[in-house]
Amino acid sequence: MKMTSLDLVENLLGEFATSLEPSLLEVLPDSQGMEEQVIDAMRYALFAGGKRLRPFLVVMTSRLFSVEEENAIRVAAAIECLHTYSLIHDDLPAMDNDDVRRGKPSVHKKFDEATAVLAGDALLTLCFEILSDVKTHSDPEIRCELIATLSRAVGALGMVGGQMIDLKSENQSLIENEINRMQQMKTGALIVFSCEAGAILAQVKGKRRDALKHYGRDIGLAFQIVDDLLDIERSSLDIGKTAGKDIRAGKATIVSLIGAGNAKIKADKLINQAIKGLEIFDDKANILRSLAAFVVGRNY
Repeated sequence: MKMTSLDLVENLLGEFATSLEPSLLEVLPDSQGMEEQVIDAMRYALFAGGKRLRPFLVVMTSRLFSVEEENAIRVAAAIECLHTYSLIHDDLPAMDNDDVRRGKPSVHKKFDEATAVLAGDALLTLCFEILSDVKTHSDPEIRCELIATLSRAVGALGMVGGQMIDLKSENQSLIENEINRMQQMKTGALIVFSCEAGAILAQVKGKRRDALKHYGRDIGLAFQIVDDLLDIERSSLDIGKTAGKDIRAGKATIVSLIGAGNAKIKADKLINQAIKGLEIFDDKANILRSLAAFVVGRNY
């Protein structure tokens, strides 16, 4: 059977996920006493599986500019720590209240709520510890730019703010622009940073950096639309978390607003737009083009 570009990307993601594990183990702290449980919870969440899409984007965009692989991998590990923190907190009873993540018990179910909160906090702060380390980059200005840009992406006007809007909008009617903004903040902002990180490491500005940010925005919104489609079309076993939960919670999504068919059309348009925006990189961005197609074609 001939391998498609989607198969290729899925294989690349799987290989990358495996190759990232030693770097994740390296940055995790060793337990020295009674704090052992929170470190166990951090490790449990980090190694529970997942696509590793965001760290993969960091490394692939870094390769466009011939960034040292070691630098890119450290930023990728930092992003995976931060993303995992967001999932731990997202699953808490006070947030989206999900007992399953990546096909396994959520951290608050495997341990307890207090441990889950603390494990998330620790992974968030570990992310910035990694980025501030000279091993991530020898230039302190680049390290500061990584930290400042990521902080904006995940703070009150980014991921955290998007989560607040998501919670407050349950059982409310939002227009499409409001839903787009919420999803660009909650999901898209971290994906945009993951695409931009390679340019920051290479000190690249201008059209090439802007192209990666636009690519990140497009695939970020498409990614969330596909997530919302999978929530209604796939089983909990397929998606690794509780299916149908968004509908029961009265979540405001593009799918609930314009219907599944129109949402698929919108996601396809976003992916085509993302792919077109990579023309500036010629063939060097072929993996990113295939990844965009994977985002909209995935079933988990």
